[in-house]
Amino acid sequence: MIPILKKEFNSFFASPIAYLVIGVFLVVNGLFLWVFDDDFNILNAGFADLNNFFYLAPWVLLFLIPAITMKMFADEFQTGTIELLKTKPITNWQIVFGKFWAAILLISVAIVPTFIYIYSISELGNPAGNIDMGSTIGSYLGLFLLVGSYAAIGLFTSTLSKNQIVAFLLGVFIVFFFYYGFDAIANLFGSSGYSIQLLGMNEHFKSISRGVIDTRDILYFISVITFFLFMTKQRLSHD
Repeated sequence: MIPILKKEFNSFFASPIAYLVIGVFLVVNGLFLWVFDDDFNILNAGFADLNNFFYLAPWVLLFLIPAITMKMFADEFQTGTIELLKTKPITNWQIVFGKFWAAILLISVAIVPTFIYIYSISELGNPAGNIDMGSTIGSYLGLFLLVGSYAAIGLFTSTLSKNQIVAFLLGVFIVFFFYYGFDAIANLFGSSGYSIQLLGMNEHFKSISRGVIDTRDILYFISVITFFLFMTKQRLSHD
């Protein structure tokens, strides 16, 4: 698994992909949170928290993560190197996990610099240090679980087509459906649609973001990740 992880991670930085992903994530969030005079601007909020960041980040990652994962298997299938990879003394699970953790590591590199927002908000608070750390830590945990879910979905859609653009579009569609689609369906049923809402990532992400770590939310994300990684492995086994 480790050689696959290193190969994939290094390949990101051998091309503009890593720099674009990290740059786009930081610039887009930075502009909306600190520069643009809009509802997302932290300085206009009047209170010290990062809620606007945790609202924006999942939507930005919804496009960035499928863009990272779209080539991981699609390119292997298109060039035929997947057959060479399968002849190596590694299992399909090791291939899947190596590529999965490479994507997680790259997104983590993009997210870690945003930790400076915690310090900035803390200093801007009145009094200084007036920030809800429980909610902030929970939100970051939820964000990393979202990243894992997005990456697992993106990895799976990368096995569905040799065309990277098709894999990207499928990834965006499925990620969007799991993040917001169930909320949209639940809204059609009014107050009785809450059970449908629980099938989506957004509800569980918001729950964790409140700072109360519920094992049901953790298990939900682990289940989504496990399911799509298993489906990815199955696709490899049949190709």
